[in-house]
Amino acid sequence: MRIDLLLLDVDGVLVQYQRAQRVLHLAQALDVSADAVQAALYDSGLEAAHDSGALDGTTYLARLGERLGRSVDVPTWTAARQAASHPQDAVLQRLEHLQVPVAVLTNNGALMVQALPSLLPALFPALNGRVFCSADFGLRKPQPAVFQRVLEVLQVAPARTLFVDDLFANVRGARAAGLHAETVRDGRGLGKVLKRYPISARRRTRRWPRAGASGLRPLLRR
Repeated sequence: MRIDLLLLDVDGVLVQYQRAQRVLHLAQALDVSADAVQAALYDSGLEAAHDSGALDGTTYLARLGERLGRSVDVPTWTAARQAASHPQDAVLQRLEHLQVPVAVLTNNGALMVQALPSLLPALFPALNGRVFCSADFGLRKPQPAVFQRVLEVLQVAPARTLFVDDLFANVRGARAAGLHAETVRDGRGLGKVLKRYPISARRRTRRWPRAGASGLRPLLRR
C-alpha cells in the first residue's frame, strides 16, 4: 500500500473553529448586534448557499451587507474568519515533516480558498492550487462524489489517498469513495494515523504540483 496524497479537512483538523467568535468579531467590526449577524449568516441560509456554490463570493457579501445594512468587504469577512480559526500547531508541525503531497477539502464557500493563506500561512505557498471547497463542485462531504471529483482534478487514485477529518460521517463518505480515511482531531491523533500508513517523514522542501498547472482546474464544476 502506497500513499501518494494526504487529503485534509480544515475545521476541526488544521484549525479549531469557533462560530460564536466569528459572529461576535463580525458584529463588532460592522457595529451591529451578534444576533443580527447570526440571523443574516446562518438563520437565513445565506452561509449554506455560499458553501454549496449557489452564491459566489461577491453576491454572498452583497446579500450579507443588505441584510445587515452595512458594506461587507473581503478583508472584513476574512478577519472575522481568522479570529475564529485557531491553528492546531501540533498538526501543522507534523505536516512540516512529510514528504507526501498534501491537499485540502473543506465544506466551505469560495471565499475560504482566498482566506486560507491568512489562516494557515505555514502551509503556503505549498498549498497553492491544492485547496478545494464544497462550493467548487456543488457537492459536500460526506458525499462520496466530492472526494472522487477532487482526486480527478489532482489525478490521484483513491486507493493511494489518505483522508483525515474530525467527523466520522465524512470519514465514512471517503471510504465509500475508495479512499483510506481516518478520524483525526489533534496532533497526537494525526501522529498515530501516520504511523499506520507508509508515509515518509523526512524533512524536505515542499514543492507539490498545483492542480491548475496542467489545465485541470476547469474540471471543478461541470
